[in-house]
Amino acid sequence: MNYFEFYEIPVSFSIDQQLLKNKFFELSKKYHPDFFVNKESVQQKEMLDISTFNTKAFQTLSDFNKRMKYILELKNQIYEGERYELPSGFLMEMMEINESMMDVKMDGDAEKIIGIRRHVEDLFENLYEEVRTLIESYDDATAGQETLKKIKDYYYKKKYLLRIQHSLDTFEFSEKIS
Repeated sequence: MNYFEFYEIPVSFSIDQQLLKNKFFELSKKYHPDFFVNKESVQQKEMLDISTFNTKAFQTLSDFNKRMKYILELKNQIYEGERYELPSGFLMEMMEINESMMDVKMDGDAEKIIGIRRHVEDLFENLYEEVRTLIESYDDATAGQETLKKIKDYYYKKKYLLRIQHSLDTFEFSEKIS
């Protein structure tokens, strides 16, 4: 059983967060291990397993990035250890950003850091705009491989940008400490 089936909601990249919370709390109450302390150990373990599954399902589905990865895994689009090849144009742009970050580390120009950060934020927005319709109107019953491929490409590009953003955050933090 996958997380969407568990919560009885359709597979979707855009889900109703309030509905998700309601399902989570409903199932948390229903399967809470404390309600089964007087039951046999087999049933206690089963309820603990269901409760753990419920928590993992909620943590995954309530986070857009985790939910996107989960759906792509469900659809056999991505797998652990995959070495996905990003488009060369995108990689060249990332190389330029990384070079700019190295330059900033050497000269410490705060304005350049702000400029790089803005550029990365613009890239996030532009990338999402390219797939917004696919993500927001995703219908699991009719979505084809091409749709999933575009979302997969977005997933890996976003993942790359998140690493750059993290590097910027780490760099800015270390600069403030110095």
